Amino acid sequence: MATDTPNIWLGLLGLLPLIVYIVLVFRDWEPLPATVICVLIGAVLTHQTLVSFGDVIAKAMGSFLALVGLIIMLGRGLGEVLTETKVAHTMVHKIIYGIGVDTEQKAMLGIMIACMVVVGLLGTMAGGNAIIAPIVLPIAAAVGLSPSVVGVIFQAVGETALILGPFTPPVVALLGFTNLSYGTMLLKVGIPVALITLVPTWFMLQKIQRDTKDKEKYPVQADITSFKPTPQSQRATITFAILFLLAMVYGIMIKAGTSYVIVVMLGLALITGLVGGVSFNRILQLIVKGMAGNVGLFLLFILLEPFINFITEAGGFSALAELFKPLVAVGGRPAIVLLGGLTGAFGISGAVVGELKTLHEMFLPLLTQYNVSMTAWAVALVVATRVTNFIYPGANMFSSMGFAESKNVKSMIRNGIVVAICQTVFLLIYSFIFA
Repeated sequence: MATDTPNIWLGLLGLLPLIVYIVLVFRDWEPLPATVICVLIGAVLTHQTLVSFGDVIAKAMGSFLALVGLIIMLGRGLGEVLTETKVAHTMVHKIIYGIGVDTEQKAMLGIMIACMVVVGLLGTMAGGNAIIAPIVLPIAAAVGLSPSVVGVIFQAVGETALILGPFTPPVVALLGFTNLSYGTMLLKVGIPVALITLVPTWFMLQKIQRDTKDKEKYPVQADITSFKPTPQSQRATITFAILFLLAMVYGIMIKAGTSYVIVVMLGLALITGLVGGVSFNRILQLIVKGMAGNVGLFLLFILLEPFINFITEAGGFSALAELFKPLVAVGGRPAIVLLGGLTGAFGISGAVVGELKTLHEMFLPLLTQYNVSMTAWAVALVVATRVTNFIYPGANMFSSMGFAESKNVKSMIRNGIVVAICQTVFLLIYSFIFA
């Protein structure tokens, strides 16, 4: 073991980019320059040459994170079309006067419900939030919600929806690994973790709103109180709603991936624009105008891929996981469940399904040897993947900020830390009672 110790400490050095990043964003740095600096640090730690670094960036252009960045830009473009056709105004008018979303708390709850349903059914957080963002942002602006609040809602609720939806990739993988039924998983795993996530998030939202509502505001919207929908705007709104529902149902039926959202948003923008009386050329101009506002975010997503990969390549995540292993010999079954959750949460980063597979295969011999409850193990796997996304800057965090048009990383991380602590404590209690 002594010969392994230097390697562990050398591996922990690989976490330097992440540590520097957290320090920089808490010193009010913008995400893009902070990411650039940390990518360069990671490149030095992994001994990249100019040629190999260029290859890494080129490869990142075709990554899932780059796809998410493109979807965010298209979402902004769709938002421009919905604004031009007054579809957004018409929806806000109907919601505020039809349902009564006229206070900050009602707006928060309404956005949370919309996010939960759409992301849970589509099975894609980026895609779901991309579709609902143009609808809910005017509502948030109308009641005075800050972009920071909406960003936190998009991530916290989106992450939760992914462990509740019947066809989401994490749920499908989880059921396959543990052989639990969907009903059992939902009742004993999904819903408890959802409550542990959303209850503290709700209280954090109130605090974030108090702290930011006078400092951050969405651009001035049209006066919704005096706005009267025209027959054309109502036709465009009905068209958009029908197409949206049809696209969502079709996506669920064919189990479409995230790339399907690109076609949906372009189709919605084109057809809604034409029905709303906007020329084809003008629609394309609006889409480009909206996308141009998020070019910096697209570059950020391209850089996030090597940012995480350099940490992994430097051995940072592996070394962190190695430090937890001696706990198994001491704590038995509860320790295995707790260790699995902590290893995934703080030691492994990457695609959720890949993380689930890696964790399950890593601990499968111990699970079999100690006859660990699959329900408890399912909680460990869920907490592992959720905590990772809440505390590590990644696609889900930045996509949520992008859709919400927020630049406040501190609010995201602060809520993430609170949720991660609550989930970790829940895992600790659950592991000792049910393992």
